[in-house]
Amino acid sequence: MKIAKLFAMASAAAVLVVACGSPKVEGSKEIRDLLPTKGEVDTTSYLLGVNFGLVITQNNFGDLNMAQLEKGIKDALNAKEGQPMDSAFVKQFKIDPSDMNMVFNNYLQKRTAYEGALNKDKGDKFRREFYAKNSADSTASGIVYLIQDSGSELHATSDRDTVKVNYRGTLIDGTEFDKNDGIEFPLNRVIPGWTEGMKLVGEGGKITLVIPAEKAYGERGPRNIGANATLIFDVDLLEVKPFVEKENK
Repeated sequence: MKIAKLFAMASAAAVLVVACGSPKVEGSKEIRDLLPTKGEVDTTSYLLGVNFGLVITQNNFGDLNMAQLEKGIKDALNAKEGQPMDSAFVKQFKIDPSDMNMVFNNYLQKRTAYEGALNKDKGDKFRREFYAKNSADSTASGIVYLIQDSGSELHATSDRDTVKVNYRGTLIDGTEFDKNDGIEFPLNRVIPGWTEGMKLVGEGGKITLVIPAEKAYGERGPRNIGANATLIFDVDLLEVKPFVEKENK
């Protein structure tokens, strides 16, 4: 989620929390009966909590100070009504909520930098240990690979060649993030580690690729992979389809 969108969600949530804070119920019974039931209040309250929780987990906020989180909610509940970001409203808080975007950006950038550095360190160590333990091979670019079956003499040689494969992708802790059978693609449409790695084995062969982050997704790894993650692919190379230049008519 982009920070701007997160900022908008948090601002909207603050308005909703303030609105929910009014304890006074006025009007005749007929008018009060128009209000949500207790069950509806409970359900909405729970889902608002779920929404806050999802904002935290889906945006990689990590472990937060729950006491401060609760204080922020209480401060919003106790704040006098007003426009969420006008000067009178923000003065009621310990920290100016209009700084939310800047604070969130700084916080998340630091978490991403930490995660990336840690993943790279663990990945480099894993590749060294995999190489030694399995008597594997490596390329000049840092890809470690283990060939279980070398396959035929037909190899992909061009980045424009197409391969058909079964594969399973895992992180170094064994978490599966991708799996596919019978899929085919040209080698210039995948991560560099695949483009290089698929040329190391022949048609019908089997190979395990341990790909460093710089040959995978680098610092921009998707959430289920993470920044600077080393990736492991177990691949059955079912078919190699050499690129054929079309004749100009």
